[in-house]
Amino acid sequence: MLLANAHDGGALLLGVVPPRLTTGRERVREIAEVTLARLNRVDVDGLALYDIDDESDRNPAERPFPYLPTMDPATYHAEYLGAWDRPTVIYRCVGKYTEAELGTWLRQADTGRVHSVFVGASSKDKDVRTRLPQAQALRRSVRPDLLLGGVAIAERKDEYLRLIAKQTEGCSFFISQVVYNTNAAKNLASDYYYACRERGLAPNPILFTLSVCGSVKTLAFLTWLGVDVPDWLANSLRHADDTLTESFEHCVAGARDLTAFCRKLGMPFGFLIESVSNRRVEIEASAALAQEVGVVLGR
Repeated sequence: MLLANAHDGGALLLGVVPPRLTTGRERVREIAEVTLARLNRVDVDGLALYDIDDESDRNPAERPFPYLPTMDPATYHAEYLGAWDRPTVIYRCVGKYTEAELGTWLRQADTGRVHSVFVGASSKDKDVRTRLPQAQALRRSVRPDLLLGGVAIAERKDEYLRLIAKQTEGCSFFISQVVYNTNAAKNLASDYYYACRERGLAPNPILFTLSVCGSVKTLAFLTWLGVDVPDWLANSLRHADDTLTESFEHCVAGARDLTAFCRKLGMPFGFLIESVSNRRVEIEASAALAQEVGVVLGR
């Protein structure tokens, strides 16, 4: 469903961060019920569950929101989200796990319900248990039938070449970092599409991540994460009477722009909608944004 819709008008996913690791089982069940109810209100093709890692090695500046370890997304999915019957993309920060741990999960994964995105180390100096090329090779050896995606950072120089390399390593789709610079996302889609055509490759779908921003602190966190927020837009968000509404409208406009561009280009695409904040108002706004982007896609 996920890739089929990406090739046929645009895929749509909702991204969710699992509960904190310290959360009690009863409270986790309550959170899961709220998540399932939210999913049932929006017409999405799938769910993305994030694997949160400490990235202070990448950015030494103070993190606007503290790093708090969260549940293993695979455990959260298997034990609490059984009622969700559509595909789930489970992120794996592969450096957190040994090859044996990744291998065990790969062998047990239900490939009818589960896809994955492997994420490498946040910096070259970080101590890791498994490096991204090792994880990719392990998946090819153990579970080549597991649909695998890769991370795309639109603003990074020559990112389209990295996408082609990841495609060669077995990635069937890509999910971008949060997009606030729509032109950078269009540049990536264009560069990748034509580079694939030159090489006789079929381009894989790129799912563009959109995230609402409900406060100046959330804006600071987006910047800390490395999201490119153009100065004019950062000014608009800082000085808006309602920052959340301002960001929501920008995300919808960006979705319209990227949809029109990718459809004209012939590039398979989609959107992943998330909230980088755990504030309820921003999480609810992300669900509303998913509904609105669904309208943009013609649902």
